Amino acid sequence: MRFLPGFMIFALALIAAAPVAVAHDKHVEATNVWARATPPGAKNGAAYMTLTNDTAKADRLIDAASDVAARVEIHTHLMENGVMRMRQVEGGVDVEPGTPVVFQPGGLHIMLMGLKKQLVPGETFELVLTYSNAGKVKVTAEVMPIGADGSKAGHGKAHTH
Repeated sequence: MRFLPGFMIFALALIAAAPVAVAHDKHVEATNVWARATPPGAKNGAAYMTLTNDTAKADRLIDAASDVAARVEIHTHLMENGVMRMRQVEGGVDVEPGTPVVFQPGGLHIMLMGLKKQLVPGETFELVLTYSNAGKVKVTAEVMPIGADGSKAGHGKAHTH
């Protein structure tokens, strides 16, 4: 029987343990990512999702981007003098551990401005979400029919480690 030198045993032990360590990584995750279809010629659209954070510390969604629009911003709806208005969220959106953040019609949303193409039901497009801690995360948005509420959107998810 041959004996392996100590460094080889150590290296093999590290390799064997690596998958176990990776399986327990914590991350920020976007699920149920969707957008409403747009009529032909529409200049703007919106995307929605649920963000969850199972890390030990808070994170913040600070930016979003997509090839389908000239500009992408994080927006919310606010009541001003009895009128509902849409406003850009300055500084981003906190994603606290254990507290999902829901982007939905009439609330937080990702505003797609200067659409480069019509958003057609059944198609998908990519969004890149940028977090202050987790960095850039690529997610896929499913385009739902005009007037959809997102309840039938796929439950695919993307995350970063």
